Amino acid sequence: MKKLLFIVALFLHLALVGQTTYRTQIFNSKIKTLQIGIVGVKVGLPIIQLAGQEVLQVSFDEMSREQHSYSYKVIHCNADWTPSSLNTTEYLSGYTTSNITDYTTSLNTTYLYTHYSFLMPNNDMGFKVSGNYVAIVYEDNKQDDPIARACFSVVDPKVNITATVRGNTDTELSGRLQQLDFEVALNGYVVREASEELKVVVRQNNRIDNQVTDLQPTYFSNSSLRYINNKALIFVGGNEYHRFDISSVYAAGEGVASIPFINEHYEAFLYDNKIQSSKPYVYDQDVNGKFIINMQRAQNDDTEADYMLVHFNLPAKQPFFDGQLYLGGEFNYNLINDAVRLKYDGKTESYTKSILLKQGGYNYQYWFVPKGEQKASPERVDGSYWQTNNEYTIYIYHRPFGERYDKLVGMKVVD
Repeated sequence: MKKLLFIVALFLHLALVGQTTYRTQIFNSKIKTLQIGIVGVKVGLPIIQLAGQEVLQVSFDEMSREQHSYSYKVIHCNADWTPSSLNTTEYLSGYTTSNITDYTTSLNTTYLYTHYSFLMPNNDMGFKVSGNYVAIVYEDNKQDDPIARACFSVVDPKVNITATVRGNTDTELSGRLQQLDFEVALNGYVVREASEELKVVVRQNNRIDNQVTDLQPTYFSNSSLRYINNKALIFVGGNEYHRFDISSVYAAGEGVASIPFINEHYEAFLYDNKIQSSKPYVYDQDVNGKFIINMQRAQNDDTEADYMLVHFNLPAKQPFFDGQLYLGGEFNYNLINDAVRLKYDGKTESYTKSILLKQGGYNYQYWFVPKGEQKASPERVDGSYWQTNNEYTIYIYHRPFGERYDKLVGMKVVD
């Protein structure tokens, strides 16, 4: 019997280890500018209400004018973005897959591309339950070989969340850190064992690397839960994001030194950034890492905006030997990978990176990741200040005893 139990436990462990954790990301080098958001909302999180009026749009560019047969399928996920155990008929109404038939070729651009998009929910597909979802895009019916994934959430609001951000923490007073406190009013919604049934996730600026999970309330009653003075909710404040505007090829926008025409394409050279970790905080308005596609005097930004090779440059007398430096922001879906890793040039004594981006306005930071770690911090380059305006998103998931999925019953954005 013990041997049988061990085998079963090992099988379950391996099954869990082998589960995919979904993230919004691109898998094909010819796919650019993957976006998911609410129709009519320029900068916001891809979160809609169950049975609400909002509609999500997923869009991307394929860097050619060749016609491709793209489709997508939708998968329901647990709070940790692994696939849930629900069958498709339990979380979707209508079809479970669909073809992408809305596409348009670019107009008067130096880089040729085709813009694809689709809406959710639609006449053929609707959502039955709340929680996390991922739309997986693939070509020629190759569902196991995706070109991109787009994550989003559907909330069925049952609870109310009030939250505050302050500079005074148990660690320091008005320094480099921020403390998030919040209270969840249940409003009659039944939660029998909060420590067992609830899963709370907190993200700063929609980042994954430093998100907080497995939170326990400091106080729980039949009417509310409080998460006050929780050390797990102390975040590095960081600094305001850098920004640049490449919406015009005729004049250098904010943060841009020049836009020359090189080898039949436009390139954008940004002004050098500076290591400012020792300087005092200066307020600067940003959108907490987001970006907007925009071309001045265009009738349709999606198909008239061109692509530019954008050059980033950070002078540094010597490289950081104890870790790696990356560019952080929604333009790379807040992922920390080689696509945004800066390299040190000993000749120019600077960190450099060049990325092909579509015309618009962008936010970015310099994220330092120490050796052996996965969590990034902007502090090494940009400093950290309690006054920084960050966006915190609180997700409340509930799985009552006997249920097979995590319901998203509350969501709050605090800035």
